[in-house]
Amino acid sequence: MIQSMTGFGKSLIQIPNKKITVELKSLNSKNFDLNARIPSQYREKELDLRNIISNSLGRGKVDLSIYVEYTGEQTSTNVNTEVVKNYMDQLRGLVNASEIELLKMAIKMPDSLKTERDEIDDEEFKDIEKAVKEALKDINSFRNDEGKALEKDLKLRITNIQNLLEEVIKIDPDRVDAVRERLRKGIAEIKEQADENRFEQEIVYYIEKFDITEEKVRLDNHLDYFQKTLNAKDSNGRKLAFISQEIGREINTIGSKSNYAPMQQLVVQMKDELEKIKEQILNVL
Repeated sequence: MIQSMTGFGKSLIQIPNKKITVELKSLNSKNFDLNARIPSQYREKELDLRNIISNSLGRGKVDLSIYVEYTGEQTSTNVNTEVVKNYMDQLRGLVNASEIELLKMAIKMPDSLKTERDEIDDEEFKDIEKAVKEALKDINSFRNDEGKALEKDLKLRITNIQNLLEEVIKIDPDRVDAVRERLRKGIAEIKEQADENRFEQEIVYYIEKFDITEEKVRLDNHLDYFQKTLNAKDSNGRKLAFISQEIGREINTIGSKSNYAPMQQLVVQMKDELEKIKEQILNVL
């Protein structure tokens, strides 16, 4: 079963004096790329959180956000009283204003507020780890649901290509007859001017050059392999991308060899389905 790289997960924990909210968002990416927006007191644990998230999500561009809301009397930010008083003294000499107005101006100046760096204890970090793992469960559930939708669409596209391939196989005898008819007309025009042996060699080369038997077989095998990979237990977007490249190679070769308008029209439709497949695969884990 395939899994999408797009997802969202959220978890909330309540600890003494704090409410901590963890949010995870992920988008498609070739590798694991984490952008962490977390309070400064948790920075020392960022590597541990990165490893937990990487092991769970595998690939993707991931945004981790941790929000802390103080629910008790405790606060991490305090007024820097001496600095504010100094600003007010300086401002008195510059403007004619009330104490309240001076205070409003001073409190906006640099260093008027100071943030005390809280030390994170082991128990608190365990609670944060638990919240991150809960958010990971949430985001993985989201990814699985998205993966089911992707799988359904990919199977539809592959089935469409298989049906178009059957049409190609069906009209191939007509294509061969059309090529032979063109050859016959060409022969009638230049028969008297050409060396017979040389001419026969050119005909054999021409027919072999436009034969698509191998391409039809290989394309059918690639389509079957794609289906099996979709139904595999593990999600493997890179493998599906590689198979889709091989599918595209065979479709392009059939198109270049067909030399027959009805078949080329089918090839165009196959290419259109394949492009949609490639777009979807970009989001497969």
